[in-house]
Amino acid sequence: MATTPLLPDSRTEPNGSAVIRVLSYNIRSMRDDTGALARVVSACAPDLVLLQEAPRFFRWRKKLAALASESGLVILSGGATAAGPALLCSLRATVERTEDVLLPLTPGQHRRGLATAVVRFGGARVGVVSFHLSLRSDERYQQGGMLLDRLAGMGVEHAVVGGDLNEGPGGRTFRRLGEALTDCWAAAPWGGEHTWTRDEPHRRIDALFVTKGVEVLGCGVPLEQPGVSRRDLEAATDHLPVLAALRVPAAA
Repeated sequence: MATTPLLPDSRTEPNGSAVIRVLSYNIRSMRDDTGALARVVSACAPDLVLLQEAPRFFRWRKKLAALASESGLVILSGGATAAGPALLCSLRATVERTEDVLLPLTPGQHRRGLATAVVRFGGARVGVVSFHLSLRSDERYQQGGMLLDRLAGMGVEHAVVGGDLNEGPGGRTFRRLGEALTDCWAAAPWGGEHTWTRDEPHRRIDALFVTKGVEVLGCGVPLEQPGVSRRDLEAATDHLPVLAALRVPAAA
């Protein structure tokens, strides 16, 4: 029976470019099986983890630090200070700067924000943004524009952006991001497609995007990644993660 080939491992290439593994994951405030969650993250061997619904309330830093430690990572930015999105990274990353951004609050809706950073891997410099967009279509579309504006102002040539869009590829906000950026799954599908499978129809509402010049080597739900079991995926949270391998050119 055919099996899905593995994504490339992280590496720095002789010309200074870097192959990095990036994971985007809605972790539902770590209300589920945190052991299963840490096993999934660790097995994906990511250099960067873009989280949504990270803990935001009592002892949120301790909970996020525990997940990072158990996954062999460190906290980069976000959490309660970004209203939910957060970033973790491996020790391979050299951190240039981080910033947590709160988006305008719509009365009666959840506060939304962005966790952002600029990091280096070898000679490659990359901007990173984790987001979780609104359940409301009009607000979601506005937030998509704010996300693109923030990305444009980060002063980076290459970037990876990921999160929970709360809509599929046919939605107008998803299309807006896909017109400005490269949808990693559409560019190089790998593994599973749908990230929301708790009810019908199954949907791809979580995604990773990259800027021009970043090569997508593969992207999808890591259903056949060694060390990732379906049991852990079901126990860890209500979303499935998105894993991508990217080649980022060396900075000019």
